[in-house]
Amino acid sequence: MGAWWWAVGALVVLLVVGLYLSMTAGRLDRLHRRIDTSLHALDTQLLRRSAQALDMAASGVYDPATAVVLADSAHGARAASDDDVVSRGLAESDLTRVLLEAIPDAQEADELREAAPDPTMLDDLRGTCVRVQLSRRFHNDAVRACRQVRRQRLVRWLHLAGHTPWPETVEMDDTPPPGLTAR
Repeated sequence: MGAWWWAVGALVVLLVVGLYLSMTAGRLDRLHRRIDTSLHALDTQLLRRSAQALDMAASGVYDPATAVVLADSAHGARAASDDDVVSRGLAESDLTRVLLEAIPDAQEADELREAAPDPTMLDDLRGTCVRVQLSRRFHNDAVRACRQVRRQRLVRWLHLAGHTPWPETVEMDDTPPPGLTAR
């Protein structure tokens, strides 16, 4: 009679551990999918921001030197989209710095808005800059959550993450120009 209870107890323990491992593996899979989705959304927003910066440079509202620097920085950000995470972060941070210099305050933004062929250009850029910030924040939050699960002892011992690479955060300066955030 005693051996029967031990067998049932061991079966229940194995069932609970198996259920926990299955749920953890499912959570890891969902987190990795969330990372992929958020990285795709961030890529989309960064490409949109660089395209809008190119449009601003070509619109004729800036002096030639500023337009060239803005266009060069936007092209650099677009070209870096295929590179590694670090060089892309540097290129995107450079575009952010150039945008900060090109639209330093609300007065400059109002002047640009009046001179622009399309008065909604700056509003669209502002929206995209905010979406870049949000997309990067969502991505980095997903990476932190995934790393937290992957650091668990059982996850490491049983290789529940499989051969999925270690998730990386995206580090870059994504501060919107003050002239755009003032509205």
